Amino acid sequence: MSELRNRMIRTMNLRNLSQTTQGTYLAAVRGIAKHYRESPDSLSQAMVEDYILWMKQQGRASSTCIVAKAALNFLYREVIADSGISLDFSIKRRPLRLPVVFSPEEVLMIINAATTLRNRVILMTIYSAGLRVSEAIKLKPEHIDSKRMLIKVVEGKGGCERYTLLSERLLKELREYYKNSRPVEWLFPSRSQPGMPINRETATSVYRHAKKRSGIKKQGGIHTLRHSFATHLLEAGCDIRKIQVLLGHKSILSTIIYLHVSRKTIAAIRSPLDIHDPSACKDSEKSTGDKS
Repeated sequence: MSELRNRMIRTMNLRNLSQTTQGTYLAAVRGIAKHYRESPDSLSQAMVEDYILWMKQQGRASSTCIVAKAALNFLYREVIADSGISLDFSIKRRPLRLPVVFSPEEVLMIINAATTLRNRVILMTIYSAGLRVSEAIKLKPEHIDSKRMLIKVVEGKGGCERYTLLSERLLKELREYYKNSRPVEWLFPSRSQPGMPINRETATSVYRHAKKRSGIKKQGGIHTLRHSFATHLLEAGCDIRKIQVLLGHKSILSTIIYLHVSRKTIAAIRSPLDIHDPSACKDSEKSTGDKS
């Protein structure tokens, strides 16, 4: 499969797919090759469809099946263009689940539980700027714009660039970190692979260790720091379209989900039972009169 793999990598590079997407697609293609013990270019339409059906029957998450379908469609439409294979069916997505969000106090507990300055700065950067893990680990010193108080994200989702916030507190910590570590190419360089940034697994391990030491039992991975960033901004009164820009969401629909988890947004809405209840209005007027 090595020749086919090289062709696929070349095609993905020509289509400007991100490294993360490329890795995901290659893993999905390896999955079907391992399942049938055959090269994917020798499979039939029915075999490919049966593989997706098998994944669903095995209880694989709908998101996993959707990614596998996208990867195989890319393979058979873009790489093996004469295959005649096309997966045109749709896969039902799982019901929308609201993201877990930490309180500001819980976020600080996790950050402060980090055992080293570098680890604390990693977590603080992700939360204070609302970064994805993949974006944080690829930051370089020149991406920190202290004059404009901005952080430049050059490898966002889909390869898009954007600017996000540079916290004053983070800047203070970054200066201390820079003075001690003197990073050159990468802001958070790998200790085991010279010339490379830390990987996703290292950043995730830093988070898990800090969360465990903080004593917080609430579920939620490192991406919860990004969810918390968005929700806390919303609760502070920040316009949702500005949050969309900071997060790098292409669609406002991806950002609107934070309206559902914002306690202040929900608490500010009056129930229609109270709005149309005359006694509630009188109680409100009486309360106002007592204060005056």
